[in-house]
Amino acid sequence: MPVSGIPEYPVTLEHSPPADLDKYIPNPGMPRANKAVSREKPDGDPRSPTNRTVLQQHVMFWDRDSDGVIWPIDTFVGFRRLGFNMLISALAVPFIHFSFSYPTLKSWIPDPRLPIYLDRIHRTKHGSDSEVYDNEGRFVPEKFEELFSKYDRDNKGGLGWRDIQELVYSHMNINDPVGWYGNPTWAEGGKWERGGLLLRDHKGLVSKEKIRGVYDGTIWETVAREVEERKKRNASPYKQD
Repeated sequence: MPVSGIPEYPVTLEHSPPADLDKYIPNPGMPRANKAVSREKPDGDPRSPTNRTVLQQHVMFWDRDSDGVIWPIDTFVGFRRLGFNMLISALAVPFIHFSFSYPTLKSWIPDPRLPIYLDRIHRTKHGSDSEVYDNEGRFVPEKFEELFSKYDRDNKGGLGWRDIQELVYSHMNINDPVGWYGNPTWAEGGKWERGGLLLRDHKGLVSKEKIRGVYDGTIWETVAREVEERKKRNASPYKQD
């Protein structure tokens, strides 16, 4: 039987890989091009488009007119739709577009408009990440399940704030400032921290399904609808208690 941890190196016992995944997910180590699958959802989400990679699905919410390009104004509007205030939404624009526009361009000449092209979004993959996306933007189920076997210590069905902090610090690669904090809204540390604040429940827990929905982007429209409904309720003269 394979040994995944040894007492002489305690960290291997503290962070255990998932076991028996093949009972729920066929070939869990094989990357899925267009489905973010999990133990609970072995077929992924039916809303996910089959002609886009999971990494493309992750950011399609910000492509408002579905032209395959995310412009700075798209990013600002997208963050506002998710309920972020004007300041955070405005700060997100330069951080994201200065970091990720250039790798997606066809030419080596920078585009001052800072577009992000979805057909080359896989080039924006950074270090110090969870490796749930592979280098081509596919989704690796085994790596996704590792997030919970390693960091959901109490089998809560999700990750709390301390779990997320430990996850981020455990994945920090040496000499990788971009992956650490270079982009406080999209790179690994900021992505998890912002997501935790946005998606946590009243107990401070971010459920496994919500995290899966972050990877394939299905959670964004859900959150945007909730924000819009909340605004309508607050604006209504007949507010419900």
